Amino acid sequence: MNLIFEASTFGTRVPAYLHRLEQAMGSYLPSVDTDPDRLHQAMRYACRGGKHLRALLIYASGEALGVEPDRLDPSACAIEFIHAYSLVHDDLPAMDNDDLRRGYPTVHKAYDEATAILVGDALQTLAFGVLANAETLDAEQKVRMISCLTLASGSLGMAGGQAVDMTSEGSTLSIGQLESMHGRKTGALIRAACQIAGMAARAPDHVQHALDRYGSSLGLAFQIQDDVLDQIADTTTLGKTAGKDQAQHKSTFPSVLGLEQAQQRAAALFNEARATARRISTCPEPLLWLSDYIQQRDH
Repeated sequence: MNLIFEASTFGTRVPAYLHRLEQAMGSYLPSVDTDPDRLHQAMRYACRGGKHLRALLIYASGEALGVEPDRLDPSACAIEFIHAYSLVHDDLPAMDNDDLRRGYPTVHKAYDEATAILVGDALQTLAFGVLANAETLDAEQKVRMISCLTLASGSLGMAGGQAVDMTSEGSTLSIGQLESMHGRKTGALIRAACQIAGMAARAPDHVQHALDRYGSSLGLAFQIQDDVLDQIADTTTLGKTAGKDQAQHKSTFPSVLGLEQAQQRAAALFNEARATARRISTCPEPLLWLSDYIQQRDH
């Protein structure tokens, strides 16, 4: 499927991007009757639903830079597999101990804990295999993307942020510590999505730097907004266990800054992301639309 990049908003193209993403992910995931079939069924279960924000960031950044979608599909799938694995492991009893994810029982509830651990392991390795074998990327692009995703998902990125989150339970973090933690736990993959799209476009250094800045601002704004929504939303409308951070006595942006200041900080970061998007491309509309979409979400 080829998408035509015209003046209509990126939002009109999102359904087509999500459709191609789901088709591509389905082609990479082993079929449900492939041995061991229960593991493969659980892998597909773990990847169902969601907004696929990180993949959309790859498509939006790529579109702004004029990259054809078929060159973005492998990295969009890879980053979604990494994200899905992280959610499966985060939901485990030894981590956040959640019973619901995206409105459905979490993987360890629908299957069992051992299967959930293996699902995460398998999705993580699948992500790097997808990039390594991508026919639309050359060797240099593959190495750079794998390196970027490795850093973003490892101990200096997402996994490290989760470790800090766990050890800080019951403690009061400073705003600097809180931003550092979420810059890794949530922001690292969002930044990586933007960076990887730049690699697909062979963007020059100044554009790569702007993509990184855009992703950094958007990632932190996303997390602050999450904390705000978790505090003020009707908990019966959420698709996962609500109020976990409060129940586990974890620091959140509203608890550290106050609700109003947290909202103001998020708004400033969204504005910074939009300003940076205009430095990335002469056609920044996809990135501007995505910033607006994320800021306007209410759950």
